[in-house]
Amino acid sequence: MPDAVIVSALRTPIGTAMKGTLRDTTAFELAHHVVSATAEDLDKSLIDDVILGEGLYGGGVIARHAALTSGLVSVPGLSHNRHCAAGLAAVQTAAAGIRAGMDQLVIAGGVNSASTSPRSMVRKGDEWVPWMSPTHPDQPDAPNRDMSITVGWNAAVKAGVTREEMDAWAFRSHQMALRAIDEGRFKEEIVPIDTPHGLFSVDEHPRRDTSLEKLASLKVLHPEIEGFGITAGNSSGGNDAAAALAIASSDLGLPALGIVRAWASVGVDPAITGLAPVEAIPKALKRAGLSIADVDLFEINEAFAAQCVACIKLLDLDPEKVNTSGSGCSLGHPVAATGARMLVTLVHELRRRGGGIGVAAMCAGGGMGSATVIEVPAP
Repeated sequence: MPDAVIVSALRTPIGTAMKGTLRDTTAFELAHHVVSATAEDLDKSLIDDVILGEGLYGGGVIARHAALTSGLVSVPGLSHNRHCAAGLAAVQTAAAGIRAGMDQLVIAGGVNSASTSPRSMVRKGDEWVPWMSPTHPDQPDAPNRDMSITVGWNAAVKAGVTREEMDAWAFRSHQMALRAIDEGRFKEEIVPIDTPHGLFSVDEHPRRDTSLEKLASLKVLHPEIEGFGITAGNSSGGNDAAAALAIASSDLGLPALGIVRAWASVGVDPAITGLAPVEAIPKALKRAGLSIADVDLFEINEAFAAQCVACIKLLDLDPEKVNTSGSGCSLGHPVAATGARMLVTLVHELRRRGGGIGVAAMCAGGGMGSATVIEVPAP
């Protein structure tokens, strides 16, 4: 089988939903921007498909729309929805097609515009009420409308994560993200985008004014639950962004930024959704013939600081190898784009460090988890 190599890895800056710079930029525009930028230096006649993760955007195929607006008229499109892991799933599907010899070059990633996504209505009796597709059947220990309990708090209880640990990790996330911004580490991966509010080129969600004291002063989301430690400050944000990677067959001989070595997705009881990476990471590493000790950097999405810290504890990871450029609590969580965004950041950060093995992993609504293993050669 040919290797599935990463030959381009780009993303938009991440906007804060509803009030940020991308508030009037649609998912279609974000997808066009990142797909066209990813395809810019490629032989477009070789591109077999565009695969994008998307969620809650009306059921269309944004990937095909982006292919058309990017001049890829002969290229079809495929949209994936594995909830938070949709962007990872898109890259995994692209890599599978290439390793099977069915495709030779695919653009894969994810797009999310919480600011402009349509709102659905459903009829109940004689009235219409707002509706959102549930991630899983509602259950007492895992409400499908409150991820702070289902994903965050349940994981914290299982792993013994305290409020102080949640706030400390959220504070670290902001520090790491701001350091990466100030050192210019995101410049190679970000494609600035023109918006109605000006040129947007720097992630805007990290807060320079946050502190441990401010985080500790925030009210918990469920004061009626004894010991509940989750607040808006140690949770991820609502965000807008897109990210894409060009995945190619090694037979093409294109310069490789990285290699997709293996991946795995799992299902768990929805009540332990936040701990799904604990199952997915070892499964993916086993498929790659590797162990946790072989991994140089991890990206584990911070849907909630509680969930990320719980995974670190249960897998006995070195925290210094995890989310070294920030994650959901700071950069934000543009849901369907986050998995691809993590891979983009992982590729560039490993290259900056001289290469190595990286793992991007996340939990996903409904009791799912996914992980992707990449290898980045020395530049």
